[in-house]
Amino acid sequence: MKSVLLIGLGRFGRHMAERLIAEGNEVLAVDINEERVNDAIDMVTDAQIGDATNEHFVESLGVRNFDLCVVAIGDNFQSSLEATALLKDCGASMVLARANRDVHAKFLLRNGADDVVYPEKEMAQRLAVKYGNDNIFDYIKLTDEYAIYEIPVPQSWVGSSILEKEVRRKHHISILATKEDGKMFPLPGAEYVFKSTETLIVMGHFQDVRTVAKMK
Repeated sequence: MKSVLLIGLGRFGRHMAERLIAEGNEVLAVDINEERVNDAIDMVTDAQIGDATNEHFVESLGVRNFDLCVVAIGDNFQSSLEATALLKDCGASMVLARANRDVHAKFLLRNGADDVVYPEKEMAQRLAVKYGNDNIFDYIKLTDEYAIYEIPVPQSWVGSSILEKEVRRKHHISILATKEDGKMFPLPGAEYVFKSTETLIVMGHFQDVRTVAKMK
């Protein structure tokens, strides 16, 4: 369990707060908008109305006591930038900030953010890969070159085992799980025999995965 200070209760901030709570974390949510705070007060551990660009208010939050501080302000970049800098000045150990544009991400990192999330860009990239390729059903980016994909089983693999097809040596991908009827079966062994009714959850370089996904 982690203690999290979350600043900004717009759509992104609220969704993140919900998920953080679901994962068993304690969340203090802050927003300058009273209505947003009132709407979230029953969902989070605690909530306060306040201006995260005000130094005295931020100091009063006891920033050093939180494992993670999230700046989820999406509608005012100047406020996001000031809040990020103030959190670091007050001793925050880890600050995750939301960006809406590439240039915002650069400024946030320069002004103290330890990491930046760019939800619109990340979702757009994921959907472009998912819907722009006939044989890729889902996609989770890990780095600029590697990701996790859901792909169909090549017909030529059906009835053969992972070992027989030498998947890692010949195709340079790792099979993390198989999926059938909505159920996930993780870490299949070398003797696992492929079926036509399933899909594969694999990790690898995009070019290698795309080659396998197009195989017959």
